[in-house]
Amino acid sequence: MKYPTRTEALLLLQDGTLYRGYALGKIGTKGGELCFNTGMTGYQEIYTDPSYYGQIIVNTNSHIGNYGTLSEEQESSSVKISGMVCNVFSSIHSRNIADASLQAYFEKAGIVGIYGIDTRQIVRHIRNQGAMNAIISSDILDEEVLRQKLAEIPDMNGLELSSEVSTKEAYYVGNQDSPLKVAVLDLGIKNSIVQNLANRGVYCQVFPAKTSFEEMQRWNPDGYFISNGPGDPSAMPYAVETVKDVLNAEKPMFGICLGHQILALASGIETYKMHHGHRGLNHPVKNLITGKGEITSQNHGFAVKGDTVRDIANVEVTHINLNDNTIEGIRRKDKPAFSVQYHPESSPGPHDSRYLFDDFVKLMQD
Repeated sequence: MKYPTRTEALLLLQDGTLYRGYALGKIGTKGGELCFNTGMTGYQEIYTDPSYYGQIIVNTNSHIGNYGTLSEEQESSSVKISGMVCNVFSSIHSRNIADASLQAYFEKAGIVGIYGIDTRQIVRHIRNQGAMNAIISSDILDEEVLRQKLAEIPDMNGLELSSEVSTKEAYYVGNQDSPLKVAVLDLGIKNSIVQNLANRGVYCQVFPAKTSFEEMQRWNPDGYFISNGPGDPSAMPYAVETVKDVLNAEKPMFGICLGHQILALASGIETYKMHHGHRGLNHPVKNLITGKGEITSQNHGFAVKGDTVRDIANVEVTHINLNDNTIEGIRRKDKPAFSVQYHPESSPGPHDSRYLFDDFVKLMQD
């Protein structure tokens, strides 16, 4: 595999900041919300996570692409990011079992990217100015034309995206003879989440995002799982109503990330768009029930409002982020329902939080 030709590429931010680098992946133009992930590894899992739909990812690790790609490490059926930014890009890979180089993988998926940029500078800029839209181009080098195209990209605030990435047809995962059945509401779920449930003897039916409680209940599940996903939770009244119905039916429920925010909204708690979000494999969280700390994998740009949580008598805060004290977990005192803001399936990431899947299984068995 040859190195890609050093075709010039531009990265233009919404505030007018311009970076010059070189093209990777497909030659073209693509825009989205610019955000950064601090993970040292696991780039393929990040790119295929549906929660990143509509976003351009800045990889803070210096070298990207050096171990290639492998079909088994997909978190969904396709690449979900809008574009990628990195410092050093390797179009060749050293892992013998890899299926393809990252360059070939991106070309096939139609992903536009840029490398040769000081990603530390970009990260500092986002941390200071906040997450914002951006556009990458390797075929349009006219800055004014890029500005016009950038202005057409919708703001993530108020954007409903789960219905675009969710499965179109229900499907099953696990052993149909398993003693426990879980209805999974797919708002943009990762494969490893469903697999973590299946590994614990749970038979899952994964339903499209806009499936009603009544339709899922006809399967007679023992519990409900509300998945992660992209976009603004406040733009998803359909999911909030479904979760309210699950709560009213007194059914065990577990939510992750977007599912956590939907449970909060269904419980009368407000959500908000964060300044620049949490994305990486190294976020410290304290479990307020056990007093233990966890190093967690995270990917979210929205969160629940701490002051409104404490105003709801039937909701208890179970986890907090030790970096900024944002709410990382809640549970209902009056219903068998709980959720966390982070990713206990940890793909990629540390496995400190996988006990939460065991807690969900125990909740269904009690």
